[in-house]
Amino acid sequence: MPNPVKDAWKQGRAVVNGWLSIPSAFAAEMMAKGGFDALTVDMQHGVQDYMSTVACFQAIQAHPVVPMVRVPWNEPGIIGKVLDAGAMGVICPMVNTAAEAKALVDACRYPPIGLRSFGPIRAAVYGQGSGYFATANEDVAVIAMIETKQALENLTAILDTPGLDGIYVGPSDLGLSHGLVPKLDRDEPEILAIYDRLLAETKKRGLICGIHNGTPEYARTMVDRGFKLVTTSNDSALVALGAIRDVSIMRK
Repeated sequence: MPNPVKDAWKQGRAVVNGWLSIPSAFAAEMMAKGGFDALTVDMQHGVQDYMSTVACFQAIQAHPVVPMVRVPWNEPGIIGKVLDAGAMGVICPMVNTAAEAKALVDACRYPPIGLRSFGPIRAAVYGQGSGYFATANEDVAVIAMIETKQALENLTAILDTPGLDGIYVGPSDLGLSHGLVPKLDRDEPEILAIYDRLLAETKKRGLICGIHNGTPEYARTMVDRGFKLVTTSNDSALVALGAIRDVSIMRK
């Protein structure tokens, strides 16, 4: 099936992405009504497992929103399962070498490009797999997270991995690897220079660069900088911060 996220990138447009940490189809449904281009189920740091991911996908399906997943690690078993469940994009944490980037692509792409096993139980409309297979390698977005000094040292080789669609910056871990405190909306000159390098190197290869953000205002500046995938809202943070805001007003 066509992937509107990849279509947007081909047209040079940035994709606005939301983040699903709460293991709830109802929460996913509420987020899907927000107007996002994509929603990413966070299986790494979110409170999500495989079954809650499937439930979130089912809730999202009623809306024109692309379902994606940040998998817990670069492991072909879980990558294959979330793709078979209907994920149209995979964001993989801590990709630090070309070998790890290739392993990610292998897990996401069918032969001859990769090594993904065939069995798209939900992705192919419950077992009707021939049409899905014909376009899956082209439609699924494969995105490696760049968040360490080691990844930056190996950046050229990572980006030259065939079958990779782009990279995604993890600002907190990137800061940690440079001796800085973990935070999202970074303003340190040395980190901003890294961002510009990532943007230049991905653009040179026709790949996209994405980034995790703490506020929509900062995400807007990252779009202006050249990022093509910006995450702006986390369901759990929206609930928590909204509650704190309302209580603080009433306590005054």
